[in-house]
Amino acid sequence: MLFVPRYGLNGLGKTVITLTYVKELLDDFAVNRVLVIAPKRVAEDTWTREKDKWDHLIDLRIAKAIGTPKQRLAALGSDADIVVINRENVQWLVEECGGEWSFDMVVIDELSSFKSSQAKRWRSLRRVIKLSNYVVGLTGTPAPNGYIDLWPEIFLIDSGAALGKTKTNYLDTYFYPGARKGHIVYEWKLKAGSKERIDAKLRAFCLSMNKEDWLQLPPVFYNEVRVRLSDEERREYERFSQDHVLPLLEGKVSSLEDMESAVVGETAAVVSNKLLQMANGAVYDDQGGVYHLHDKKLDALEEIVEAAQGQPILVYYAYKHDAQRIQERFPEARQLGGSEDITEWNEGKIQMLLCHPASAGHGLNLQQGGHLMVWFGLPWSLELLQQAEARLHRQGQEQSVIIHRIICENTLDEKVLAVLSRKDATQRAMLKALKEYMGDLL
Repeated sequence: MLFVPRYGLNGLGKTVITLTYVKELLDDFAVNRVLVIAPKRVAEDTWTREKDKWDHLIDLRIAKAIGTPKQRLAALGSDADIVVINRENVQWLVEECGGEWSFDMVVIDELSSFKSSQAKRWRSLRRVIKLSNYVVGLTGTPAPNGYIDLWPEIFLIDSGAALGKTKTNYLDTYFYPGARKGHIVYEWKLKAGSKERIDAKLRAFCLSMNKEDWLQLPPVFYNEVRVRLSDEERREYERFSQDHVLPLLEGKVSSLEDMESAVVGETAAVVSNKLLQMANGAVYDDQGGVYHLHDKKLDALEEIVEAAQGQPILVYYAYKHDAQRIQERFPEARQLGGSEDITEWNEGKIQMLLCHPASAGHGLNLQQGGHLMVWFGLPWSLELLQQAEARLHRQGQEQSVIIHRIICENTLDEKVLAVLSRKDATQRAMLKALKEYMGDLL
C-alpha cells in the first residue's frame, strides 16, 4: 500500500496536483477507480471545475455521488474514473458497498475534517480504507488544535504504522495530561521532544508546502472596524446577559474558581453562542425567536460598502439571523447556495456574497470575484478563519486582499480576536476567555 498524504498545499493548487497524479496512475493502469471525499460545496463544484480548466485533464470522467440516494447510486454505477462524494455520505457509501469496495484509491480532501476518531464517518471509513492501494490526504491545516488532532488523520493514511494502532497509545507515548477534573482530562500537553519525534515519523510520507514560499501573491491587509454600543444599548446588552446567559450557570458557579469547571462542553458552547450573537446585534431568545439588540455592526458594514464604491464584497456571517438582517439592510446580498453562485461571483455578477465559514471555508475558489472580505462575526476556530480567508488570498488573485473584522468593544468579540491573534484557538483558550469575560458579569 502506498500512502501519499499532502499537507499544507492550501492555495498552491492541491486539487490540480492531485488530479494530475490520479491521471498518471490511471494511465499506468496502477488504479482503476478513485474515490474523492470532500466538503459538500467542494464536492459539488471544485473537482469538476478544476478538471475542466486543464487540457491534460479533460479526458478524466468524474461522477458526483451527491443528492438523493437514487442520484448517488447512479454515480456509483457509472463508468467514471473518479467518484466524488461529500463527507456526510461516507457512512452511507460504506454501508451501500458492503464487502464490495471497488475503489483502489481514496483521496480525502480536507483531511482535518476527519480529526475525530469518535465521528461516525471516521469509524465507517476506517473499516474499508485499508482495502485501497493508494490513500491521499489533503489539508492546509492538519493540526488546527495542535498535535492532538493528528492521530485519527494519520491512522486513515497508514492504519497506525507511524503513530500507533490506538489513540490511547498515541497519547501515552507523546503526551501527558494537563488540566483535568477527576478522571476527565481537558488538556493534553506534548512531552519534551515529542514534536520532533512525531515530525520525524511523518516526514517520510508527508509533503508540506507553503504558498508564501512558492507564489508571488499580493499582500493581505487587515482592518479592525471597532463599534461601540450606546449607553442604552450597553444596558440592554448587560440586562440580556444577566437574564439569559448567567442562568445557564445557575447551581454550577458560586465563585470565579468554579467558572472553569462550569463552562465546559455543551454549556460553554451555549454561553459562547449567546454572547457572540449579542455582540452581532441579535440573539435567539428562550423560545427560539430573534431578539434585536442593536445595529452597530450593520452600520459598520454599510460604511465599508460605501467605501468600496461598488466593488464586490465577500461577507462571512456566524448565525442565520445575521444573514437575515444583512439581507434586510442590503437587498442585493446573496447567500452562497450552489455552484451557480460561485460562477456568478467569479464573473462579477454578485455585489455581496454571504457565506458561513463552516460551509464555505474549504476548497472553494472565489479569488476571481473580488478582493474585499468582511467578518461580521468571528469564529473560535482558527482553522475556519484561515481557510475562509484563503478563499480570496490564493493563486489567481491579482489585487491586494483587504479583510475587515468588525469587533464590538467590551464584548466577547474582543476575547475571540485575542485568542485568534495568538494563533491559539483551542478549546482550552476558549474556556479561559469565557472565564475572564463571565467573571466581569458575575
